Amino acid sequence: MAQTTDTTYDASSITALEGLEHVRKRPGMYIGSTGVGGLHHLVYEVVDNAVDEAMAGHCTRIDVTILPDGGCEVVDNGRGIPIDPMKDPKLKGMPAVQAVLSQLNTGGKFDGNGYKVSGGLHGVGVSVVNALSSRLECEVDRDDVRHHISFHKGGKVDAKLSKVGKAPRGRRGTTIRFWPDPTIFESTEYRAQALLERFQMMAFLNRGLEIRFTDQREGHDHETVVFRYAGGITDFVKHINQSKEPLFRQVVHFEHSEENQEVEIALQWSTGYNSDGIHSFANGINTVEGGMHVEGFKKALTNVVNKYARLAKQLKDNDENLAGEDIREGLTAVISARLAEPQFEGQTKGKLGNVTMRSLVERATNDKLTEWLEQHPTEARKAVAKAVQAQRARFAARKAREATRRKSALEGAGMPDKLKDCSSRKPEESELFIVEGDSAGGSAIQARDPRTQAILPIRGKILNVERARIDQMLKNAEIQTLITAIGAGVGSDFDPAKIRYHKVIIMCDADVDGSHIRTLLLTFFFRQMKELVEHNHVYIAQPPLYSTVVGKEKIYLKDDGALARFRAEHPNHTKEFQRLKGLGEMDWDELGETTMDADRRTLLQVSVEQAAIADEVFAILMGENVEARKHFIQANAKDVRFLDI
Repeated sequence: MAQTTDTTYDASSITALEGLEHVRKRPGMYIGSTGVGGLHHLVYEVVDNAVDEAMAGHCTRIDVTILPDGGCEVVDNGRGIPIDPMKDPKLKGMPAVQAVLSQLNTGGKFDGNGYKVSGGLHGVGVSVVNALSSRLECEVDRDDVRHHISFHKGGKVDAKLSKVGKAPRGRRGTTIRFWPDPTIFESTEYRAQALLERFQMMAFLNRGLEIRFTDQREGHDHETVVFRYAGGITDFVKHINQSKEPLFRQVVHFEHSEENQEVEIALQWSTGYNSDGIHSFANGINTVEGGMHVEGFKKALTNVVNKYARLAKQLKDNDENLAGEDIREGLTAVISARLAEPQFEGQTKGKLGNVTMRSLVERATNDKLTEWLEQHPTEARKAVAKAVQAQRARFAARKAREATRRKSALEGAGMPDKLKDCSSRKPEESELFIVEGDSAGGSAIQARDPRTQAILPIRGKILNVERARIDQMLKNAEIQTLITAIGAGVGSDFDPAKIRYHKVIIMCDADVDGSHIRTLLLTFFFRQMKELVEHNHVYIAQPPLYSTVVGKEKIYLKDDGALARFRAEHPNHTKEFQRLKGLGEMDWDELGETTMDADRRTLLQVSVEQAAIADEVFAILMGENVEARKHFIQANAKDVRFLDI
């Protein structure tokens, strides 16, 4: 979709809003955290600038390399950051590249001349990378000349811009190398798999753009991974659906543009039951909360399919219209919007607010999808038939819910018998521990703070909701108990305002069965209570694996990594290390002290940063495609140390 623009890109395109201030003092304001997420954010900021060049039609390849010493190098073949003197009165005479790299809110994305479409509109990007690096180097190849400038801690120039020779073979573009400051970050160890997932998504969204990644660190695979997709988001949909059984082979694809706005949509139905498979982007940014482009698509999709169902006589005159959730069951769709002045709601850019984009997407979907259905009647009838089946299941689920309410007399009676509730009625301080097994549940009940901590034991493994429709799911006793205890409904009826506990904590044994139960629960929450995860209410308890004694004090160690660190720090320690038993075999006071006491425990918060990747992983791990699951496990085995569960 990238179109080469006729706009100039020189120092006059660069505008300075204000100088670089207190980034090092408050890095979380700019990159979210000083953990591994913030570390990766530095890489994304630099790569995003190169992707903006690609969206403008000037870049076809980006090379990202993790250097042996822990630095990161990003090379693109775009136009190269301008090197001529700034015209802006605040920075007059400073080379434009120096301004971009060292001045906060300085870049070519503010006045619309440098870039008509871009993701990074806040202008904090690469200057923040510089501020949080111990060293940064930049090479710019323009007009057959290579220019070089470098900075040291805090973005201070230590080698002014200079010509260092000819650009090799007439090359143009920008090379940035940076070394994150270890005094700022908790760790400077990149997670290769997380970076690869992000780069793959960028390649999907920019048809034909080639992104290469090489990890040169010791102990890592030095082979170069290449992402390039001629089909763009059509390939993205196929990738997400690789472990699902398609309802029909074709991927519906269309695009439409008006003035400074354009949208591209790809969609495909599978035989599965998930109805939350829409993944949206605006200028390459993952709009995880949706927005106007998603609203326009959903409205038009429901309208178009219902009209076709009536024309095809698959819905009779007296039949109720198909609901949006019926039509979206088994649907995977990628919506990629591009516009000159996006309005993102919230600091995280999670939701697109441009009303004109809603109208554009609605018109495009009404016209293009109607045309596609008319031209593919066999596939169209299959899509409608699936939606009709989903409607029947929805009606059955409604009856099941009503029966459950009558049976439990929820409005007047209490919670399920298995639930040992807390006395507090304030959700913000209340916690629900979902505990594997009755014996562990008994220990947890003794160990809890009864004012704020509720205990719900579950017996065995709950239903795998990846393979069940909601009407079947609601017949499962353990799932009914979960829904009732959390109190906010399920599926499309889920209301986050009614959540009874702001911490829902999964507490399972650290063995294979415990991991399986954890995954089943996470699948249920992600598919049927997604907002519970998105609002950061889901946690995983971290019971320790080992204990030992230092002096007269008993010390608990969370995992093998903690054990190794303890041994390295205490080389003369001679006491034994005890491998702790399962939760049900721990003394209640030991369980409370190590795993439940809010002052001493460690909880792992479950978050969904990239819903499309989470969708794909849940489908692979919990779906019916055994070969896809086997391949995923083999491909990711080397990164098992980075698993969060």
